[in-house]
Amino acid sequence: MNAFHRLVPAALNHLILAEPWAQERLRSCAGRHALIQAGPLDLHLLVDSDGLFQPGSAEQSPAVTISLPIDTPIRFLTDRKSVFQAAKLSGSADFAETLAFVFRNLRWDVEADLANYVGDIPAHRLEMVRHTLSRQARESFARLFTNLAEYASEDSDWIMPRRELEAFGREVDVLRDDLARLEKRLNRL
Repeated sequence: MNAFHRLVPAALNHLILAEPWAQERLRSCAGRHALIQAGPLDLHLLVDSDGLFQPGSAEQSPAVTISLPIDTPIRFLTDRKSVFQAAKLSGSADFAETLAFVFRNLRWDVEADLANYVGDIPAHRLEMVRHTLSRQARESFARLFTNLAEYASEDSDWIMPRRELEAFGREVDVLRDDLARLEKRLNRL
């Protein structure tokens, strides 16, 4: 088992231990195995009797499978909600709903964790900086994607611009109507 497969359950457990409701909710699913698929990566998780995650085994049959799109890391940084909307769940409905609820509502209190190492005031200031940088990064990604889309449709021949596509559609409609009128004239002769 590689370090990633041990790191993810440990990180999730850190978040769960800070949220007693999550641990209580997962406790009802003790002994169940989940498989999270994200592109080529398969992550097996087992819920233990304390409501925490343990690394699972590929030999175990998962009670639920969560399939995430290949672009999950980018979506997670830019639009977190779209990750949950794009996820495909299969298997036990109650376990899937429990996992979805817990994953959607877990929040990392970065400031509290930092405060243990650097103190309250520096942790608060670092969290403000992180929040600002995060917002700026999201805005930069959004501008980048908007600019790429504009370039693709306006300045290059990758994609036909919308106005040209709509004009082509109107021309096709006119041609269809003209053809229908011509066909009626020919039928009258």
